[in-house]
Amino acid sequence: LAGPDLITRGFVFEERSRAFLDDAADRVAEALEVLEADGVTEWSTIKKACRSAIGEFVWAETRRRPMILPIIMEV
Repeated sequence: LAGPDLITRGFVFEERSRAFLDDAADRVAEALEVLEADGVTEWSTIKKACRSAIGEFVWAETRRRPMILPIIMEV
Protein backbone atom coordinates (compact mmCIF):
# COMPACT_ATOMS: atom_id res chain seq x y z
CA LEU A 1 0.00 0.00 0.00
CA ALA A 2 2.91 2.32 0.67
CA GLY A 3 6.60 2.34 -0.08
CA PRO A 4 9.24 1.80 2.54
CA ASP A 5 9.89 4.67 4.94
CA LEU A 6 13.40 5.06 6.28
CA ILE A 7 13.97 6.76 9.59
CA THR A 8 17.50 7.50 10.74
CA ARG A 9 18.83 8.47 14.12
CA GLY A 10 22.38 9.77 14.31
CA PHE A 11 23.50 8.09 11.10
CA VAL A 12 22.87 10.58 8.30
CA PHE A 13 21.23 13.98 8.28
CA GLU A 14 17.97 13.62 6.38
CA GLU A 15 18.06 17.13 4.93
CA ARG A 16 21.53 16.63 3.45
CA SER A 17 21.15 13.01 2.40
CA ARG A 18 17.69 12.81 0.88
CA ALA A 19 19.04 11.25 -2.34
CA PHE A 20 20.95 8.63 -0.32
CA LEU A 21 17.83 7.68 1.63
CA ASP A 22 15.73 7.61 -1.56
CA ASP A 23 18.22 5.22 -3.17
CA ALA A 24 18.20 3.03 -0.06
CA ALA A 25 14.38 2.95 -0.07
CA ASP A 26 14.46 1.94 -3.74
CA ARG A 27 16.73 -1.00 -2.90
CA VAL A 28 14.32 -2.16 -0.21
CA ALA A 29 11.37 -1.78 -2.58
CA GLU A 30 13.17 -3.90 -5.17
CA ALA A 31 13.83 -6.62 -2.60
CA LEU A 32 10.17 -6.57 -1.57
CA GLU A 33 9.05 -6.86 -5.20
CA VAL A 34 11.17 -9.99 -5.63
CA LEU A 35 9.66 -11.51 -2.49
CA GLU A 36 6.16 -10.65 -3.67
CA ALA A 37 6.80 -12.25 -7.05
CA ASP A 38 8.01 -15.40 -5.28
CA GLY A 39 4.91 -15.44 -3.04
CA VAL A 40 6.89 -15.06 0.20
CA THR A 41 4.68 -14.06 3.14
CA GLU A 42 6.76 -15.01 6.19
CA TRP A 43 7.56 -11.90 8.16
CA SER A 44 10.96 -13.17 9.28
CA THR A 45 12.00 -13.73 5.65
CA ILE A 46 10.73 -10.31 4.63
CA LYS A 47 12.57 -8.61 7.49
CA LYS A 48 15.77 -10.49 6.69
CA ALA A 49 15.57 -9.46 3.01
CA CYS A 50 14.98 -5.81 3.94
CA ARG A 51 17.86 -5.81 6.40
CA SER A 52 20.16 -7.43 3.87
CA ALA A 53 19.22 -5.11 0.99
CA ILE A 54 19.69 -1.92 2.95
CA GLY A 55 22.73 -3.22 4.82
CA GLU A 56 24.58 -4.03 1.60
CA PHE A 57 23.67 -0.66 0.11
CA VAL A 58 24.73 1.33 3.17
CA TRP A 59 28.00 -0.58 3.47
CA ALA A 60 28.83 -0.01 -0.21
CA GLU A 61 28.08 3.72 0.01
CA THR A 62 29.41 4.65 3.47
CA ARG A 63 31.49 1.73 4.81
CA ARG A 64 29.30 1.82 7.92
CA ARG A 65 27.13 -0.86 9.48
CA PRO A 66 24.29 0.86 11.33
CA MET A 67 21.67 -1.02 13.29
CA ILE A 68 18.78 -1.82 10.95
CA LEU A 69 15.38 -2.53 12.50
CA PRO A 70 12.77 -3.46 9.90
CA ILE A 71 9.23 -2.91 11.08
CA ILE A 72 6.34 -4.34 9.10
CA MET A 73 2.87 -2.92 9.62
CA GLU A 74 -0.04 -5.24 8.95
CA VAL A 75 -3.16 -3.80 7.35
